[in-house]
Amino acid sequence: MTQKRPDGIERYTAPAGGWGALKAVAETLARQQVIAQGTATLLKANQPEGFDCPGCAWPDPKHTSSFEFCENGAKAITWESTAKRAAPDFFAAYTVSELWDWSDHKLEDQGRLTHPMLYDCDSDRYLPIGWDEAFAMIGAALRALPDPDRAEFYTSGRASNEAAFLFQTFVRAYGTNNFPDCSNMCHEATSVGLPLSIGVGKGTVTLEDFDHADAIFSFGHNPGTNHPRMMTTLHDAARRGVPIIVFNPLKERALETFAAPQNPVEMATLSSTRIASAYHQVRSGGDLAALKGLMKRIFERDAADITGGGPGVLDRAFIAEHTIGLEQVKADIDQTAWDGILAKSGLSYEAIDSAAEVYLNAGSVILCYGMGLTQHANGTANVQQLANFLMLRGNIGRPGAGICPLRGHSNVQGDRTVGITEIPGKALLDGMEKAFGFRPPADKGHNAVEAIEAIVEGRSNALICLGGNLAVAMSDPETTFEGMRKLDLAVHMATKLNRSHLLIARTSLLLPVLGRTDRDLQAAGVQSVTVEDSMSMVHASKGFLKPPGDQLKSEPAIIAGMAKATLGSKYGIDWDGMVDDYSRIRDKIEIVFPDFHDFNLRIRKPGGFRLTVPASDRRWATDSGKAQFLVAPGLDEDPRLRDADALVLTTLRSHDQYNTTIYSLDDRYRGVFGRRDVIFMNMRDLAARGLVDGDRIDIVGIGDASDKAVSGFTAVAYDIPAGSIAGYYPEMNKVIALTDYDRRSGTPAYKGVPVKVRACA
Repeated sequence: MTQKRPDGIERYTAPAGGWGALKAVAETLARQQVIAQGTATLLKANQPEGFDCPGCAWPDPKHTSSFEFCENGAKAITWESTAKRAAPDFFAAYTVSELWDWSDHKLEDQGRLTHPMLYDCDSDRYLPIGWDEAFAMIGAALRALPDPDRAEFYTSGRASNEAAFLFQTFVRAYGTNNFPDCSNMCHEATSVGLPLSIGVGKGTVTLEDFDHADAIFSFGHNPGTNHPRMMTTLHDAARRGVPIIVFNPLKERALETFAAPQNPVEMATLSSTRIASAYHQVRSGGDLAALKGLMKRIFERDAADITGGGPGVLDRAFIAEHTIGLEQVKADIDQTAWDGILAKSGLSYEAIDSAAEVYLNAGSVILCYGMGLTQHANGTANVQQLANFLMLRGNIGRPGAGICPLRGHSNVQGDRTVGITEIPGKALLDGMEKAFGFRPPADKGHNAVEAIEAIVEGRSNALICLGGNLAVAMSDPETTFEGMRKLDLAVHMATKLNRSHLLIARTSLLLPVLGRTDRDLQAAGVQSVTVEDSMSMVHASKGFLKPPGDQLKSEPAIIAGMAKATLGSKYGIDWDGMVDDYSRIRDKIEIVFPDFHDFNLRIRKPGGFRLTVPASDRRWATDSGKAQFLVAPGLDEDPRLRDADALVLTTLRSHDQYNTTIYSLDDRYRGVFGRRDVIFMNMRDLAARGLVDGDRIDIVGIGDASDKAVSGFTAVAYDIPAGSIAGYYPEMNKVIALTDYDRRSGTPAYKGVPVKVRACA
């Protein structure tokens, strides 16, 4: 007799995409009450005269298609362009204490914010406030701080280039480099690791390179949910017979089989295309071991070929001309035993050998990776080993080959490009001085972890957020929440209500902003903004919908209002002029960052333009002038894993989720419906602890997180490697300590935290 599965758990057997995706889009339009308007809005997404999708950062194919949105992009667009409103009457009906007990999904589902609001402690409610008064309060509070470094300025990756640049200009003129940023929590290991390897913290490939790749290697990402438009690219490659080799702990449905909604044959015949030609379920935290295994096998094959009289399998011409450090990496790999590689990776020798064989037989290889590689205690080392792997056969800087970090938010890469960084380099400081006549401070500021530590310890007293949901996104929410409630000032520029807004400071303000889909009318007319995708393409985005109310302001307008109230006429910066016409902001960006030359002219071209990526042309902006093979000693990621009872927790986004935004409680592709309180576990790990599918369990931290636990979650037997467990983000953040992060990049270790599991008492 088949054992009954836990409530809400089913086996999902359909392909990703297909009719299931179209049905989900229709349901989303209905839930947000925008069926007619929403359909028209979707057809403007990613179009030459339309707006850039506020979801993922996957590039658009020349911005010329008439149908360039995906299921989860549709969710992001309709979530923003919803007919629902969180207006003053909503806030009058509920106290903040009452709202705190609501779910994160319910909070955001109230709709768009329509008025600037100030928290009133006597009524425990947010009340309307005028813009001038709000700006004056912010300016007075910032001027009152004894040191500008006692304020933190957070940026979400959905902010435009224009907003991000203006924000960093304001903050640096104010006198600090405290720029905690959402990239600190996702791809900071890329931004730190790749410049040391290849001289640039970005990917080296273009979308066209995928048309020329002979093989694609995918590490630690789930494109069907987190960057769904990539599925069209993978679908096309698979149908051309390109091997797609996947390394990921869970078998994500879209990487197994996908039915393209734009393919009439697949839709009509209910057929699909197999995506992964091989799927290797590496243990969580075992990526370094897997990569060392791949490289070890390549070195072994190289030696065997030379012994047999051949030239070897390495690209020795590329290595000699373009790289340094191979000998040290080879020595490290040679002394790394196979027993350790297989044990740590959870893969068989045959699996590693077969993947290496595909790599060796391919002329040009693209390697894609996501946060499954970066959000680890050794995330920076992981990224650098990916570069090592590619460089062994010259797979960087030529057609059909290169490294492809998969960014999340649609402009998280662009925000960094235009200056959102806590570590300003000389070029940035020189550029700001040339553009605005003042030289910003050069001291390192705070990243996200450092900002929260400063807030918790009382060293920072103000927080201004350009979008996002920082408190929920961060690890160790209990400590984070407690710290943020001690702030003197909290300001949130936002489209919707979220939990971070309910962490009340001495002064708390909600400032409603225009979204990506909204028409942005300024003195010079309707404005466009710009964004940069994962492949360094910069293009324009212009909203067209009537804003949700007449009290909303654009992000640049709000930033300028705060700047004027804080700085007055200091440095003579023309804040009003830049807001009147965003082309003036772009003129300043061009001065600070010469790679944006002819900025206003080039964004008029459909599809925009690509920023210079030197490594794409085999120019290496490293200290040595060469691409650098870099050693990552050992295989251990975290000493706590030596505890025999420890399991490695990796956090996941559901299919109805984007970062901290929860669209619904379903996770269709994993067969979870109407709930998020589940932990995916291997059957052997369940049995070893006397547990069975459906048992209620506690998840308990280890080490610095030993006082942290979540209780009452349901264990779900799942196809996941032994020793690994998985649960949803941000719920699982409760068992991740603030100290659980990569010491080189500051990236929290959301994908590799040791925990213990026990039955509920």
